[in-house]
Amino acid sequence: MLSGFVNAFRTPDLRRKLLFTLGIIAIYRAGVSIPTPGVDYGAVQVCMGTDTNSAFAVLNLFSGGALLQLSIFALGIMPYITASIMVQLLRVLIPRFETLYKEGQEGQAKLTQYTRYITVGFAALQSASYITMARNNVFFPNCTEPIVPNDSWYVITVMVLTMTAGTVFIMWLGERITERGVGNGMSLLIFTSIAASFPGVVSTIWNSSNGLRNLLITAVVVMVVIAAVVYVEQSQRRIPVQYAKRMVGRRMLGGSSTYIPIKINMAGIIPVIFASSLLMLPQVILQFTGTDSPGWLIWMNDHVANPAAPLNMALYVLLIIFFAYFYTAITFNPEDVADNMKKYGGFIPGIRPGQPTADFLAYVLSRITAAGSLYLAAVALVPTIAFVMLGLSTSIPFGGASILILVGVGLDTVKRIQSQLEQHHYEGFLK
Repeated sequence: MLSGFVNAFRTPDLRRKLLFTLGIIAIYRAGVSIPTPGVDYGAVQVCMGTDTNSAFAVLNLFSGGALLQLSIFALGIMPYITASIMVQLLRVLIPRFETLYKEGQEGQAKLTQYTRYITVGFAALQSASYITMARNNVFFPNCTEPIVPNDSWYVITVMVLTMTAGTVFIMWLGERITERGVGNGMSLLIFTSIAASFPGVVSTIWNSSNGLRNLLITAVVVMVVIAAVVYVEQSQRRIPVQYAKRMVGRRMLGGSSTYIPIKINMAGIIPVIFASSLLMLPQVILQFTGTDSPGWLIWMNDHVANPAAPLNMALYVLLIIFFAYFYTAITFNPEDVADNMKKYGGFIPGIRPGQPTADFLAYVLSRITAAGSLYLAAVALVPTIAFVMLGLSTSIPFGGASILILVGVGLDTVKRIQSQLEQHHYEGFLK
């Protein structure tokens, strides 16, 4: 692997791409530390030493710690991710979006533009919400320092515009990495945000009671989960496809064989994010009700929103399984695949073209998704159970969602570097 890195930097074109990517990441991390105008940075640092509202731990993780600091990059890339998911869901509801998706590169460019517009709207709404929460001490319930001393309309407007512009700038940085760097820009920025929090987490575990024991057990659990994630993410079900020979003009085409790769985890990290967000809703609502909270809401906060509660774990598993099937059904349509195969003379050996092929693909996809959803639930739950048994905080970034993102992005980036190395006749990372 070290020789692969050496060869990567010896290749002028690849070296420029790697240095460009590292430069963009450095700019992103520098922006995380720049406070938004109107924020009392000293008060933020004082409040950071107090107990933090665990409902915002995941959002703070994806922003690289920028959210609780109310920096110019406080929203991170989450508004863009939310907008992208919404556009994918709208493809099912709005025929125009599905038509644009099927038009190829030009149609998908329009969908990307719609995603950018929706991102700006989400960023403006979320920035206004987070500023209101910061003014009401929702982020740091036990801190009395005024994070936003001046709450005039002018200052609040400048803060909203600054945070929204920060999200747009992050979106632009991610697109530049995708175009001129190595890997998927948005994914690499999330990777950077999560990885940046690891040194502080290691220090927290080390300073806990039985720190050395907890650190060793956590390391073992993380390595086992990483090995499982790598194994499953690399696995796929290959459905063979045979193309019949046909005459096109004076040329004979077809007669080749290929396969349809179906990954075990078709939904990626999306089911885990959706499930954790839904389970955190009672805790978020409780912050706004204050001391007048009804009894049922307090019960839901203690048993549904608490990651250490058995009911939370059971609901977590069920929601992950549900969203895995839901998102897979949106991203992979067996009928469209069967129609495309039939159009170009392809068929699965032993299966008739058309509706029988679609039924077969749906059957295989259902069985694969069952295994993939259980795998997602296990990966998301095992680290949490380990942290509860060790007496550690369940909001530690070594959770299953973080590991899934880190390993997935890492594998994708390594494959992209390897493919470019092979173009220059070098030996890649993976042998």
